[in-house]
Amino acid sequence: KVESMGIWAPFGIFVLRGVSIILPALPSSAYSLLAGSLLGFQKGYVTIVFSDIVFCQAAFFIARYFGRDPVRRLVGSKAMKRIESFNQNQLEGNFFLMTGVLMTGLFDFLSYGLGLGRTRWRLFTSALLLCLLIFVPVAVAIGAGLADKIYIVFAMVGMFALAIISGLIKKRVSLT
Repeated sequence: KVESMGIWAPFGIFVLRGVSIILPALPSSAYSLLAGSLLGFQKGYVTIVFSDIVFCQAAFFIARYFGRDPVRRLVGSKAMKRIESFNQNQLEGNFFLMTGVLMTGLFDFLSYGLGLGRTRWRLFTSALLLCLLIFVPVAVAIGAGLADKIYIVFAMVGMFALAIISGLIKKRVSLT
């Protein structure tokens, strides 16, 4: 039945995932699993990556250009506290720490938080793209039933490497 829907199935998941990013009260990780199970790995991965790029950038620019009040109206007061906590943790200048937090599934909150914190767009986009290369394939593969050891090993090695690099950078920054 999904194949008979043509472009509408990927478009529907694209929109649902996008709404879950703009309104972070909705669980967005479930849509990665859904995309993998309904569309297969390749179409699901492309759909989720495209959605994340478009809607995370939208959240970033909403926060950057319109500020706290419109973001608070979109996400609510409770979610706004979480978003503001990212600014207090000083993620803006640390690429690897930012990428690591993006991989936790909090990319919707972090997109808003980094926009409010005046993070450079290139830095945010680079971290987002790295996250999409390492983290998203695993979730989509699990949904597609392809949870092969290679995907899990790839994700674990990537996260471990980011943690080491982030620790080294923090150590170097604290020494100076």
